[in-house]
Amino acid sequence: MGTDVPDQKFTGADRVRFRRQVSRGTEAIARMLSEGLFTDHGAPPEPLLGMEVELNLVDAEMNPAMANAAVLDAIADPDYQTELGQFNIEINVSPRPFTTDDTISLEQALRTSLNRAEKRAAATDSHLVMIGMLPTLRAEHFAHHWISANPRYDLLNRQIFDARGEDIELDITGVALDEHHDAEHLHTATDSILPEAACTSLQLHLRVAPEDFAAHWNAAQAISGVQVALAGNSPFLADTALWHESRIPVFEQATDTRPLELKNQGVRPRVWFGERWINTIFDLFDENTRYFPALLPVSSDEDPLATLDAGGIPALDELRLHNGTVYRWNRPVYDVVDGQAHLRVENRVLPAGPTVVDTMANAAFYYGVVRGLVEQDLPLWSQMSFDAAAENLHAGARSGFDSQLYWPSVGWIRPDELTLRRLLPLAESGLRSFGVSDKARSRYLSVIEGRCITRQSGAVWQRRAVAAREAAGESRDAALHRMLADYVTLMHEGEPVHAWPLS
Repeated sequence: MGTDVPDQKFTGADRVRFRRQVSRGTEAIARMLSEGLFTDHGAPPEPLLGMEVELNLVDAEMNPAMANAAVLDAIADPDYQTELGQFNIEINVSPRPFTTDDTISLEQALRTSLNRAEKRAAATDSHLVMIGMLPTLRAEHFAHHWISANPRYDLLNRQIFDARGEDIELDITGVALDEHHDAEHLHTATDSILPEAACTSLQLHLRVAPEDFAAHWNAAQAISGVQVALAGNSPFLADTALWHESRIPVFEQATDTRPLELKNQGVRPRVWFGERWINTIFDLFDENTRYFPALLPVSSDEDPLATLDAGGIPALDELRLHNGTVYRWNRPVYDVVDGQAHLRVENRVLPAGPTVVDTMANAAFYYGVVRGLVEQDLPLWSQMSFDAAAENLHAGARSGFDSQLYWPSVGWIRPDELTLRRLLPLAESGLRSFGVSDKARSRYLSVIEGRCITRQSGAVWQRRAVAAREAAGESRDAALHRMLADYVTLMHEGEPVHAWPLS
């Protein structure tokens, strides 16, 4: 939710007006779809790669650095923005063509930008880390006073707690580090939504023609479990070994507006995979409007239907703001650029890091597999229950390469096997269809292949490194700090994580 919202108190009238505006915005979407008012109607748009990368800040001892205001001042680049926690910032990568060798140019530009930002951050005694979850975060770092200064974050925090009526509880049983360890359990409560800030992501955007949106969203949902299994990079929080991709359960619990009674009634959570395959993007906006009360009921003066009647394109500020507070793992995005409306799929399941080349490989794999699935004659989602896709997400996040995922015509299979046998050829085909060069396809898909062959993701490397240090007699706290120091060194060296050695 990146919209700036001033600090304020909301009345019942504010909520009624906002609900009406969101409803009229949903009507406007339906009308724009039926009347072909989106700029990409009837023709696929130029392939563009857009991404957001969330980053953590640490000090020289690898503890969280609560310094994002000072770091952003030092970086002085509008591409870098604040995030929820004072130990977070985000880089927004402007959309670039997704053809020929443009992906390699983007990789070089991202690496240059991050190196420059790291150099400037170091002048404030802080350092940038691309990682899904900072392993040295502890429960005390979730205190309310560590929320970033931007008023929208504290306002969102208050609204979630007002809706919930009680502290947020994290209750997660982890996966044993190895045969010498028992499974660990994190159970803690907090009076802020800052555990959400522990979940640092890679968010990928794909602009699609409105008639193609459903197929792309369904494809993205279908592969979410494979994505997190191959790219897990979030195994530790609060001194506890959790899942390979712990962002999934932590984010689900940290932004839950439901007390136990509403959970028992089956009320839908705001962090949501969904409950069905869709036929049109309208299905998603309609669900958001019908199922979720407003968190930030800030209304504009625009009547979207009147704007359409006058021949204009509505901004749909309320619908977009509301959409930004329903945290789907694959989110629909409505946007207006230069007076033209378009639609995007925003993929939100991936963690940040470990390296720039890993980031680019994760992006290429996602875009390639989605395109390959969309181009198949028989849609995958017609052969697979939606519940199976949802279960795959949690299984892949929990156990990584050791998970068993369901795949049509294959049955239960490990994600590395599935990728090597089925999905890498599909990604190759999809990237070729996008116009990605042979050189770029080989560079990024070879990283995914190497990860599958070695069965080493960022999460696997972190877990192995900590287990080895503990076996050598180090405490958990010391092992986490020294592991993170090694991680930062290897991150800067830039070799993909499947080639990382253990110290």
